[in-house]
Amino acid sequence: MNSPDKIWTAGLVIIGDEILSGRTHDKNIAQVASWLQVQGIRLAEVRVVADDEDRIVDAVNALRAGNDYLFTTGGIGPTHDDITVDAVAKALGVEVVIHPEARALLERYYADKGGLNAGRLRMARVPDGSELIPNRMSGAPGIRRGNVILMAGVPHITAGMLDALTGQLEGGAPLLSETVGCWIAESEVAHLLREVEEAHENCQIGSYPFFREGRVGANFVIRSTSEEDLKSCVDTLTDGLATNGYDFTPGGI
Repeated sequence: MNSPDKIWTAGLVIIGDEILSGRTHDKNIAQVASWLQVQGIRLAEVRVVADDEDRIVDAVNALRAGNDYLFTTGGIGPTHDDITVDAVAKALGVEVVIHPEARALLERYYADKGGLNAGRLRMARVPDGSELIPNRMSGAPGIRRGNVILMAGVPHITAGMLDALTGQLEGGAPLLSETVGCWIAESEVAHLLREVEEAHENCQIGSYPFFREGRVGANFVIRSTSEEDLKSCVDTLTDGLATNGYDFTPGGI
């Protein structure tokens, strides 16, 4: 299902007033980004929007237009402010329907928990034409309609949905990375980083400075879809650091 020569990208819309207010700290960006890399897809843009239908519609349309995939997290629960399904359906120009398989799943899940009431039934609503993403945690499934994927906001439930999607999406070559740490101000080796990156067109080098134990340092993260190019870039960088008299730590500090 992979197309190594193409760079596949995804957009992510994080939905919820609780994220914007600071009451809840988002953990989904990191786990979605990490999961996507393994699928050979790069997270290209993230937007955090309030529980407002028009804002969600705008964000969904903007990010799905510019990427191969669009993911959302949050707002697919049983309460009145869970409006993601309605907003995505509006963005796609389709109706909201009760998915019969989702209803059956919820009926089984809530059979010994008080039954399926009106609020719980809301979690069976999907944009017309959608498929379901299994959810082993709480019964309420995620939703996929083509390249638009709606997931829960609770991180461990999101993780389960991502696991169910593993290997199901078309992507490119997975992005590989290596880290080299150095107790040095990044400005002192900026020219070296630039030269090494320019000499390896299939690699990118990210520089992440830090201050610890009263000392300045930086971790250099080298990324590539080619294992051979990655090794060459790492070797060139470490040779350059050594030549300039700088000690370095493979794997990072």
